[in-house]
Amino acid sequence: MSRYPDAFIREIPKTDLHLHLDGSLRLSSLIDMARKGGVELPSYAEDGMRELVFKDRYADLGEYLAGFSYTCAVLRDPENLERAAYELAVDCIDEGVRYIEPRFAPQLLMDNRDLTMDRILAAVDKGLARAKAEFNARPEVAGEGLPPFDYGIVVCAMRAFGERGFSPYYDAFYGIHRYADPAEVIRMAAVEAARGAVRIRDELGIPVVGFDIAGQEAGHPAGQFREAFDFVHQNFMHKTVHAGEAYGAESIFQAITDLHADRLGHGYYLFDPDKVAAASVRDKRRYIERLAGFVADQRVTIEVCLTSNLQTNPSLERVADHSFGKMLERRLSATLCTDNRLVSNTTVSKEIRLAVDNFDIGPSALKNLIVYGFKRSFYPGPYAAKREYVRRAITRYEEVARKYGVE
Repeated sequence: MSRYPDAFIREIPKTDLHLHLDGSLRLSSLIDMARKGGVELPSYAEDGMRELVFKDRYADLGEYLAGFSYTCAVLRDPENLERAAYELAVDCIDEGVRYIEPRFAPQLLMDNRDLTMDRILAAVDKGLARAKAEFNARPEVAGEGLPPFDYGIVVCAMRAFGERGFSPYYDAFYGIHRYADPAEVIRMAAVEAARGAVRIRDELGIPVVGFDIAGQEAGHPAGQFREAFDFVHQNFMHKTVHAGEAYGAESIFQAITDLHADRLGHGYYLFDPDKVAAASVRDKRRYIERLAGFVADQRVTIEVCLTSNLQTNPSLERVADHSFGKMLERRLSATLCTDNRLVSNTTVSKEIRLAVDNFDIGPSALKNLIVYGFKRSFYPGPYAAKREYVRRAITRYEEVARKYGVE
């Protein structure tokens, strides 16, 4: 019998800091939205979509990402965006998640007509805010009761645009800059996304708390996006970077040094010397050890997504072989996340269960993992408010731990 009952894991306050909105729709809602909007799916049955698109295992990251062509297609509609955001927040609240940072790339959804970046983010914010207001109005949340629900939105830029026809915005952007080098076009789009994120935060008051770069790492080094991240950095916006998901340690180093990353998405290949490709690195193991020490010293938090990594890395056959074990050994700052609730068919509670069942995580270490999520969040309020929010989360965690004898 596990020392961590399922009820305990469900009741403790949790966070999800690496959570793609467009990968976390309810499958029933995706099908409903597709039917109403005339979006063609491989199947209009949930079992069929699980068999054909949203699988238990994928051949590689490319196959994993294929399902986003369907989710993005239905989300090019403000009502669907609001609905998806609201349902995501409700589903998180129902399993005890008290703070989330949904991330997505607005440029994948823009249609070059009336579906602007402003309107997209406003729709998402409206859905999240509605769920927040409903939960926080409950009597058990008032005063010093349960920690309230809150959220911040992370805007993603893309390392690559995908096939032509996937995004109307990117097709038009390529058309306008058709004589430019493709890498330069991608860089310019990232700068535009960064400027939009800051402007919408400042002018519309939407809680855009962070900026990210997502997509294929190999062939698209972090340095290519320095201008975009310099802009958000100079405007006091937090940075999280997909790094070490499908590329090596150099990607992680570049994310921290070139892009000012406060957190790292995945960081899976941090400890793999075979993934170090730079010819200038002669002693790969020493390079990795020094980088891991640097990450630890800087307290750069790693957003660990166990299920997602298991699905997209064919060489990873067991959860117990995930590099998360080495992160724990070196006491890195890490937090457990879902990545994509739909695409990976997971929840935060499932990710915690996988972690405690496959790694040696004592009560103190588990508490640290949970608390890191709150402490290293890009909480939208002032620092004093964040400290109070974290205090309430810790107090609640300790109450639940005493209830179940997990101390």
